[in-house]
Amino acid sequence: MNKKLLAYVAAGVLGVSLAGCEKFLDVNKDPNRPTTPPINGLLAATTQQSGLNVQRIGNTTSYYVQYLASPNAASATDIYDRIDLSGTWRSLYDNMADIYDMEKMAISQGSSEHLGVARVLMALNMSMLYPVFGNAPYTQAFSGDNYTPAYDSEESIHNKCIELLDAGIAELRKTTSPVRLGTTQDFIHGGNRTLWIRTAYALKARILNRLSKKNSYSAAAVLSAVDSAYTTNTQDARIATFQVRNPWAAVARNNAALVLDGWISDNLVKAMNGSRTGIFDPRLRRYTDTTRFGDYRGTPNGRGRIGTGTNREECYLTINNYYSADAAPLFICTFEEIKMIEAEAALRSNNRTRAYAAYLAAITAHMTKVGVSAGDRSTYLAHSSVAVGEANLTQANIFREKYIVMFLHPEAWVDARRFDFAYSGWTPPVGALLTEPIRRADYPSSEASRNNANVPQVPSLADRLWFDKP
Repeated sequence: MNKKLLAYVAAGVLGVSLAGCEKFLDVNKDPNRPTTPPINGLLAATTQQSGLNVQRIGNTTSYYVQYLASPNAASATDIYDRIDLSGTWRSLYDNMADIYDMEKMAISQGSSEHLGVARVLMALNMSMLYPVFGNAPYTQAFSGDNYTPAYDSEESIHNKCIELLDAGIAELRKTTSPVRLGTTQDFIHGGNRTLWIRTAYALKARILNRLSKKNSYSAAAVLSAVDSAYTTNTQDARIATFQVRNPWAAVARNNAALVLDGWISDNLVKAMNGSRTGIFDPRLRRYTDTTRFGDYRGTPNGRGRIGTGTNREECYLTINNYYSADAAPLFICTFEEIKMIEAEAALRSNNRTRAYAAYLAAITAHMTKVGVSAGDRSTYLAHSSVAVGEANLTQANIFREKYIVMFLHPEAWVDARRFDFAYSGWTPPVGALLTEPIRRADYPSSEASRNNANVPQVPSLADRLWFDKP
């Protein structure tokens, strides 16, 4: 038998074998091991990962706004060097791909509840992406058949986020969904549609308020969204600890194991210890522990720690603190943030009475949340640097207090850029590579290697993104 005939025979035998194998596999499919995830399984994954993405981004931006400082001198994040955020980028896009799948599944199953949540979650994740990187893939990013998607402009992504939130609200208002949100699989609101609607409006207020430098800014639109958002801090969008350990607690535990991270910046300590305002902010006790000298000492960004490890010569995150305790929730969007947004927008519209009431309500709610005593809270609120009166309230007062309220949250970097880092006593990091504060991140190396033709060039990390330009 010649070689050609042998080849045909072999191909025929292989074809029969494959056909038989295919039929065998069809017969033996395990109905208990589906290849398509259930819709509430996607709900669990996407709500949890959305919360974790807030922390992943905050773990970088907290150095840019000087909540945290590196314990090591001349750390790249401290001194505005270019860093590779491939992991953060991947986490965002992996989660958004799952959200996209949940949206398609919700449409096929007629579930208005899952469709509404999917659109709110997509807006949340995209709204975390563009203030860090600017232009990014969106329109062509999730179909699965384009491995080099084009980049959408930052402005178009911003507008799409608003559209998604409005569409999500419309779906969540429907009451006839045949498939309900899983109460245990929804890690943010436990299947509560009313709270999801409030969160959608809260995110809308946040995103619209980012345009404070633009002629298109509308205080009325911001306040309209605020009116339908949270009314108490029990309605916050957050991941509870029984669903996932707070990753800030992991940072605190790493410190105890001498894997050093989460050092408190000298800037934050000075913003809260009374040296700039004349009143000690009691929330500092809930953010970090005292040093072995019995006081609070921060680490200047870029300088590095003065001690050899976690010897309490300077302050850092520990598991005793509110935001980094094992039992601490992971916050996505909060009542106190919305009250600060209300204060800012109301002041911009010259409604001083509303602005001042919201400003005081934000501080009160936040202090209550983190466990400040009633006496300490009253003392702080009565101090002349805080109780300025509605006639004297300024945006500087609001931004100063919002900086404290937004501890460790990535939106604080958006606020800092909108405020042009004009915080009292703000100083650049030691050895900064830029002559002004950092305004954006570089695109990750993973994107440059896979989609190089579409990745925009970033001449300088001092370049302002679209929302940051007048």
